[in-house]
Amino acid sequence: MFEFFFKYSSTTFKSAEFFFASSGPVWLLVTLCILAAVLVGFGLAQSKESLKISRLLMLGTLQTAVVAIVLTLLWKPTLSTEQLRAHENSVAVLVDASESMSYGSDEESRLQQAVMALNGDVIDNLRDIVELQLYAFSRDSISIESLEDVPPPGPATHIGDALLDVLRGAGSSALGAVILVSDGADNSRDFDTARLAEIVGFGVPVHTVGVGREHIPEDVELESVTISPQVLPGARVSAQVSIRHAGVDEVRLRVYDGEAVLVSEDVRLSDGAGITTSWVSFDLGGAGLKDLRFVLDSLQGEPNTINNVQFRAVDVPNERRHILYVEGEPRWEYKFIRRAIGKDSVIRLVGLLKTTPNKFYRQGIESSNELENGFPSERETLFDYDALIIGSFAAAQISEHQQEMIHDFVSQRGGGLLMLGGRRGLADGGWGHTIVAEVLPATLPELDAPSFVRWPAEVFPTRLGEESLITRLDADANLSRARWETMPEIGDFQYLGSLKPGAITLLEATIQGTTHPLLVQQRYGLGSAFILATGGTWRWQMQMDHEDQSHETFWRQLLHALVSGVPRPVTLSAEQLFYGDDSEVVLRAEVRDQGFNPVGDATVSLSFSLDSAAPQSMEMRSVASSPGTYEAVLQAEMPGIYRFEVQAEVGEVYLGSAVFAARRENGIAEHFQIEQNRPFLERLSELTGGQYFSLDRLDALPEAVRFSEAGIMERKFLDLWNMPIVFLLLIFIKGGEWLLRLVWGRL
Repeated sequence: MFEFFFKYSSTTFKSAEFFFASSGPVWLLVTLCILAAVLVGFGLAQSKESLKISRLLMLGTLQTAVVAIVLTLLWKPTLSTEQLRAHENSVAVLVDASESMSYGSDEESRLQQAVMALNGDVIDNLRDIVELQLYAFSRDSISIESLEDVPPPGPATHIGDALLDVLRGAGSSALGAVILVSDGADNSRDFDTARLAEIVGFGVPVHTVGVGREHIPEDVELESVTISPQVLPGARVSAQVSIRHAGVDEVRLRVYDGEAVLVSEDVRLSDGAGITTSWVSFDLGGAGLKDLRFVLDSLQGEPNTINNVQFRAVDVPNERRHILYVEGEPRWEYKFIRRAIGKDSVIRLVGLLKTTPNKFYRQGIESSNELENGFPSERETLFDYDALIIGSFAAAQISEHQQEMIHDFVSQRGGGLLMLGGRRGLADGGWGHTIVAEVLPATLPELDAPSFVRWPAEVFPTRLGEESLITRLDADANLSRARWETMPEIGDFQYLGSLKPGAITLLEATIQGTTHPLLVQQRYGLGSAFILATGGTWRWQMQMDHEDQSHETFWRQLLHALVSGVPRPVTLSAEQLFYGDDSEVVLRAEVRDQGFNPVGDATVSLSFSLDSAAPQSMEMRSVASSPGTYEAVLQAEMPGIYRFEVQAEVGEVYLGSAVFAARRENGIAEHFQIEQNRPFLERLSELTGGQYFSLDRLDALPEAVRFSEAGIMERKFLDLWNMPIVFLLLIFIKGGEWLLRLVWGRL
């Protein structure tokens, strides 16, 4: 319709420059138009006695418009365009032939829909302009003779590789444009900003053709699952799940360990299409390698259920964690904490209770010389522990060197630190003026009066506390909230200063009608630091039914959080956990000595096995730019669970070992994110100077290609004087004038 009135397409007008081809200056045209308006006004003034002024103005405007249009046409309005020179340029058409293009609607796949839309006028019109080069691609791209030669669906979509293959292969030939036909579901690991910049750098516009629905209401997808690859035996773990959805309000999530159901619960989804992130918590049980399967119940008529499942391998090592608890005075809190974890074989709680200025009472030690001189004075000795609890213990009881060790214990060793409220704790113990204060999640107040008070306080979790595994007293959120509401008051409290930017408040206390933070945590360096601003949680145990386990549950979870994720001297991780289809895995080991200083000259041996097969071995190489870091790259071609173990030593000195496990899945990447990724396609075309087209707008594609700014160009001048809209406008104006005169009786 646009071309019917304006002779040329809208793309032509957008790509062209307007100018007057006449040799007469534009100021003369403007002058003549003004003169015409004056003459028309003078002529109509002779009729002012028979017509009203408003009617004279209307007639004058119409007559002046006719003269102005005619004068403008005499100045030869013209468009100047640069177009691809016909038959001297090539255009590459890249057709996505991956597995995701086999999805569709109305019994037609996306690939079939794309081929049908391209065949016929679109291809013929393109061939009138340029030479077409046809390619099909999935993981690799191949040249094809016609769209009917597209190969069977491939296992992956590597859009960046396909584009670069064509652009690099063009060399010095006249490549005018690239047409990418795809759903935009790229699942390669390396289509990053640098690769995109390389594509843009060729200066060839990429026109994208989007295929497939942008939202699929009848499909839900378990997009991702995030869980720690290693947890303690008996620990309750939490996994973050992200669910992609478009047309449902709720879906059931189940977690399996083999065939055993660990948890089954409904997840409420946010309104509209998008991604909902939620948390699910469950008990993993005893030690061993856990092959976890996360499953969304399928919807009625759901076409794709492969993306409802995610696997994760979690290693539960059979090892103990060690916590050093330092107290400056006998307290009920100390006694009841020991009782709370008395049957927890995973955690060894070593107590160091100061009884006199020069004497400590030790509990939980493994040898007679452990802590025989009180608080550790050597970095390696302190770093043998995974976490440190400091109760009502004044900072002046240890040296500045030992205070620096506590700081480094958190920031460099990655240990957990818990500071408890007490008469000699926190600000009242002088900790606010030590280097340890840098680690804490809250500033400690300057003292005009003691910050520790023996007042009753009601305790309740914050919104984040209701979700945290530390302060959740029951797997059911409602039951947990109800149990907190029945908890007795604590009998003392210690005031804190302002919270630091990274701090998270899990529990609050109400004292004399005012709410204050009670349990606060933050990450610091490699470790984490907590403040529990009371020494009176033991009242929960004393004032509740003896069968109630709320006190024990809280302290077990808090102590597990202190030691969870605390690194060993040797750690192992995988850069690529191969939950997709890329078989390459990069393993990275961090090696440190007992003082957690990087070791750059270690011998690091890696063994790995698939399922129950015999293990294979290889040496890991040192990374020059990162002291203490070692890498190994291997190909994991077969699906299954891979178990890796690394051992490090310097000479005959054994530094430690670490294990890591992950599951390799094959042939599933194409079944995730099967919606058309239109934002990605639009951004790709915008950055390269191309345009995005849907299948119902493909008739405009040849014209867009014609005005590409790459290849061999030629300049063309297009006359505008004979546009149909011009003559229709003249007829409309004169007809309007005649109609007005007829109505006014002035013919």
